[in-house]
Amino acid sequence: MSTQFFTDDLGNKVAVVIPIKGHDELMEDAVDFAAVAERRDEEQISLAELKSQLIADGLLPH
Repeated sequence: MSTQFFTDDLGNKVAVVIPIKGHDELMEDAVDFAAVAERRDEEQISLAELKSQLIADGLLPH
């Protein structure tokens, strides 16, 4: 990713320009992190229980 920085008269970074692809990847990560944060307090289940539920719901083959 080719990143460019804008600086003020003292050389302090004040802004950044990143390629669209990099921006899209960062936004996707932010959405993923938000989903994790929202589900943090949900009850945890085992992988075996998850598979059983998915099979029962018809989302996985038997």
